[in-house]
Amino acid sequence: MTTVTVLAIIEPDLKPAPPLSKVMNERLSRFATELQDSLTKELIENRNCEDLVIYISYNSKYAVRWKIVNDVPSAVESEVARQCAKLGFIIWKGSEIYNFKSRE
Repeated sequence: MTTVTVLAIIEPDLKPAPPLSKVMNERLSRFATELQDSLTKELIENRNCEDLVIYISYNSKYAVRWKIVNDVPSAVESEVARQCAKLGFIIWKGSEIYNFKSRE
C-alpha cells in the first residue's frame, strides 16, 4: 500500500490582499486533501511504492502547480500526472529548493 501525502506550500512571495489570501490558502489546502484522497484510492494496490510525497502551490499567475518530491516508479509518476492534469494543475518547473530528489 502506498502512503500518499500532498502538502500545500504557501509561497511567501505571493501575497494577494488578506481576504483573497485566506480564500486562496483554504482552496489550496482543499485541493491538497482532494488530490491525496483521489491518489490514495488509485494507488491502494500499488506495492512498488511505499511513499508518495507531492507539493502543490500557486505559481505567479495563481495557477495550481504540482511536484513529486521523492523517488517513485514511473507508473506512479504517470498516474499523478494524469490526476493533476484532470484537475487542471500544471507541473512545477523552476526552483529546485523543494526537490529532495536532486540532492543525491
